[in-house]
Amino acid sequence: MGSGNRPPEVADGPTEPIVTDRILTVPNVLSVVRLIGVPIFVYLLLVPHADGWALAILMLSGFTDWADGKLARLLNQTSKLGGLLDPLVDRLYVVSTLIAFAMRDIIPWWVAAILIGRDLVLACTLPIYRRRGLPPPTVLYLGKAATFALMFALPLVLAAQGDWAFAPYGRAWGYALLAWGTGLYVWTGLLYLLAARNVARTVPLVPRPDAAARDAGTPEAESP
Repeated sequence: MGSGNRPPEVADGPTEPIVTDRILTVPNVLSVVRLIGVPIFVYLLLVPHADGWALAILMLSGFTDWADGKLARLLNQTSKLGGLLDPLVDRLYVVSTLIAFAMRDIIPWWVAAILIGRDLVLACTLPIYRRRGLPPPTVLYLGKAATFALMFALPLVLAAQGDWAFAPYGRAWGYALLAWGTGLYVWTGLLYLLAARNVARTVPLVPRPDAAARDAGTPEAESP
């Protein structure tokens, strides 16, 4: 009863979140806090070797990454800035963590190079989609699983550097998840490359506005 007074979209279920131009939102504040934490995390890890504090910041970053997405939907505060800022901070954390771990010899350099190089190569395929008026490829489930494994592996590997009873277990699980996540990351990278190749071969380019205007020029413009 009473549902007849509501708009059909409300009665049938939740609507898609509205993306706004707002800057000062709770999710954006959390993203900025995470962004500030990047240089602090690198400093703690490389200069005083304060691994405990660095681990706390890394875990806090993971929690706020989860929280800002939830709050954006819950508070209806999805914004264009948040759509750009959140993945940017994610990439900065991943890249800085991998480089710092390699500099501390926590992980081999070749592992960091593979993981960072995979993202750089896939970034080069994005113009293929843009030139055809297509959105970026849908995130694969295996890609989410790879990221999930890596996000758990890195804190465990860092925690295993300490001298406590948990360290041997953290080292075993951390490096196992790191190997599994790296393998999945590379495999999904190959799948994304194949998808980009298929799009490049089968989907025609979208004419650019200036080129379309030249091709469809008016008689007045073509006459001397």
